[in-house]
Amino acid sequence: MRFGQQLRSSLIKDWYYYYIDYEGLKKSLQPVPENPNASGARKKSSSQAWSEEDEQRFVNHLEEELDKVFTFQRVKSQEIIRRINASEKEVNEVIARSQAAGQGDERAKANAPTEEEFSLLEEDLSDIIADVHDLAKFTQLNYTGFQKIIKKHDKQTNWHLKPVFAARLNARPFFKDDYDITVVNLSKLYDQVRTKGNPVTGDASAGGKQQNFVRQTTKYWVHPDNITELKLIILKHLPVLVFNPSKEFEKKDSAISSIYYDNPDTWELYEGRLKKTEGAEAIRLRWYGGMENDTIFLERKTHREDWTGEKSVKARFSLKEKNVNAFLKGEMTTEQVFEKMRREGKKSEKEINDLEQLAKEIQFRVIDRRLVPVTRSFYNRTAFQLPGDARVRISLDTELAMTREDNLDGKRRAGNNWRRTDIGIDWPFPQLPPEDVERFPYGVLEVKLQTAQGQEPPEWIRELTASHLVEAVPKFSKFIHGTATLFPSRINLLPFWMPQMDVDIRKPASHNFGLDRPGHSTDASTSAAMDDDDNVQRLRAARD
Repeated sequence: MRFGQQLRSSLIKDWYYYYIDYEGLKKSLQPVPENPNASGARKKSSSQAWSEEDEQRFVNHLEEELDKVFTFQRVKSQEIIRRINASEKEVNEVIARSQAAGQGDERAKANAPTEEEFSLLEEDLSDIIADVHDLAKFTQLNYTGFQKIIKKHDKQTNWHLKPVFAARLNARPFFKDDYDITVVNLSKLYDQVRTKGNPVTGDASAGGKQQNFVRQTTKYWVHPDNITELKLIILKHLPVLVFNPSKEFEKKDSAISSIYYDNPDTWELYEGRLKKTEGAEAIRLRWYGGMENDTIFLERKTHREDWTGEKSVKARFSLKEKNVNAFLKGEMTTEQVFEKMRREGKKSEKEINDLEQLAKEIQFRVIDRRLVPVTRSFYNRTAFQLPGDARVRISLDTELAMTREDNLDGKRRAGNNWRRTDIGIDWPFPQLPPEDVERFPYGVLEVKLQTAQGQEPPEWIRELTASHLVEAVPKFSKFIHGTATLFPSRINLLPFWMPQMDVDIRKPASHNFGLDRPGHSTDASTSAAMDDDDNVQRLRAARD
């Protein structure tokens, strides 16, 4: 489908005049007549030279369109923020009355919120969610439109506008809002309303304190066009899992970085994980958030074949960053690592012994097999889960990039350190040369279920995973993909999904699945309004 046709079929009717005038810009690429008033004057053919006047006219038109789109996106974004703030006040007020009624006097009970009030709040939030979805689609379509018209301009006129216009786009960055903070705030409010002020509470790490855990996982790729829509759909069923709800959410809170180790002479860990051989291991060092975080998790993933009757297991323990190099070189013993833990007595002796045994095995493996850092993965994760309940967990990893950490080819990247220090969480890592970074073009969705034998997953999950929004890629691995891509002359065995990278994974909607915008009340009769109590009338007025 040509972009002009895609734009016409996808635009929102009420916002029609605020989209990029793509067809008008295409017409502006036709040179004007030298003397438009002369009798019989004709337009120059597109093969004739593109003049400076033609270029200035086109650039002026382009600037007008960019200003229009940028201004509209900014106004709508601020409007959504105001609506979320207003809804938050309404939600807090209704929940306060609900809690007061649960423990108060008769007067408080008489003022308890009704089911209709909660329904109106849910409708209002659903309407805001639909607005966020529409604005994200608006942004994506317009950004694509500007990229397309610049490419067409440069090809047709042989004047190179792309580098100059990139700076102008960055000065009006309507396309840089990823809506992550908006999603977190909407999720919190929607969950409060859905549970009528009694959201599920529990350990936000949801099993993270267990050192061994087993999951049944299916993986999917998500095209960037569908990422925000997918997040908004999921949050209506599962809340966003915030690991530290006591602090305000920041972008860096979602960052996850992992350093994968291997022997670059044998690539034994890579090949073992790719072939799924029994007992194949992956060893990685992981941290959450920014580079200032000094807690590093050393993890080992072990693959188990079905015929063994065992499940694949991930186990880990933590180290302070300042001790990582000494531990991996064998200069720091496992007894020293767990000395403080034993002294504090917060874990049982058995738990500490199990962790110490794991640490000994990882340390021995690194030294004995001469494992060194080879590949880093970085991404921002949005996790959806009921706190303390690991039966259904969904994570969506975006802004995924893999980088080289090795010292091969005469380049010292990590040097003698356990990770390179010239990058942090500053995606897309523009300071790196192209051969050192693989910027993955899709988001990665993982659906993790723990269900009883014979039990079906929830219907909405079955619909989501069968929808046009996702592309199934079983057994996809960030470590395998990054290593195969970054070391093309050293890796001979490639993962099965590599040919899939050359295919456009976008698909037409296969069934009626997506976000629904609630219908606004059309009941405007005076008698109907009189039947509502004051609280319901106020909520209706705020919503409409």
